[in-house]
Amino acid sequence: MRINLKKELKGNILDIGGGGEGIIGRLYTNQVLSIDNRKEELDEAPDFCKKILMDATNLNFKENSFDVVTFFYSLMYMNEETKKKAIFESFRVLKTGGILCIWDTEIENIYPKPFLVELDIRFENNEVHTTYGVIRNEIQTIDMIKNLAKECGFKLILSEFQESIFYLKYCK
Repeated sequence: MRINLKKELKGNILDIGGGGEGIIGRLYTNQVLSIDNRKEELDEAPDFCKKILMDATNLNFKENSFDVVTFFYSLMYMNEETKKKAIFESFRVLKTGGILCIWDTEIENIYPKPFLVELDIRFENNEVHTTYGVIRNEIQTIDMIKNLAKECGFKLILSEFQESIFYLKYCK
């Protein structure tokens, strides 16, 4: 599956789950503070932005600290309760009028086999081929994520869906 990213987000960005490939950090560099709850993921991410080991369900930032919060294929690794807490925390740390961006995939329950999604991500003059995968006895749907964001107070401004992958953009 191909994803084309454009550099269109303004202001300071909190990238939740920004370890690994560090796509948002690569695209927006010094605008980004990437957090991940796994040190090895942060260590693996390229050094294009600041990186901090932190739990998305307990963000150590004041309210109204960020212009943008992103989840780039990170919600898929969380159970439903953790997703809700992380989205709620993103609402808390976003400035009024701030933007929440979610890129993710619907997940079929094929447990005990892993669920995998292969992506070709293009941005500026870069292309990254990667595979994200989980082994979990849970599903994830776009409607589930939309409902969680709505419960947390977000207003949907853009929804894109192609095959099983989606992009959601919200305003606080």
